[in-house]
Amino acid sequence: MSKARLVSGFHHFALEVSDMEKSIAFYRELFGFKLSERHPPGEIVAIPVELAFLRVGDNHHDLVLSHNPKKKYRKRTPEDDAEGPAYIHHFAFGCPDREAWLEVMEMVKARGIEIIRGPVVHSKYQPGGEGSWGENESFYILDPDGHRLELFCDMATIDADGTFVTVRGERIEEAKVEEI
Repeated sequence: MSKARLVSGFHHFALEVSDMEKSIAFYRELFGFKLSERHPPGEIVAIPVELAFLRVGDNHHDLVLSHNPKKKYRKRTPEDDAEGPAYIHHFAFGCPDREAWLEVMEMVKARGIEIIRGPVVHSKYQPGGEGSWGENESFYILDPDGHRLELFCDMATIDADGTFVTVRGERIEEAKVEEI
């Protein structure tokens, strides 16, 4: 069996946060996450952090929030982008269609959350595209801890022959991929 078939997909993401209450509220109110479980630090000796398991579908969890009560947290600074340990650049939430994406954008604006990039069409091939990759439309915000979040819609798929296929079913013949 090939290695590509041993892993079936990406399941969940665990994110360290400085304020558990604020972060749970952010992800619940903006994205509609539901709280599956919450556990205090040390409930299991090998896990000294507080954990909150959140879901958007029928999985037990899609996002895990982790908080270490013994850690002194600080906000990221611009200097952290120039020097320091590796960091998550961003993670993304897909919207089922452009209408839902626009609704989320309005919710973001109504809550006074700054859109730090976008809206933008990530495309080298579509009209209005800004030349980057992914074949989707997106915007970016920050969560309460400064983690970059991308909200997108209409992500292209990749056909069996490596051709990009838009959400409208259009094949972009000049866009082919293969494993690098």
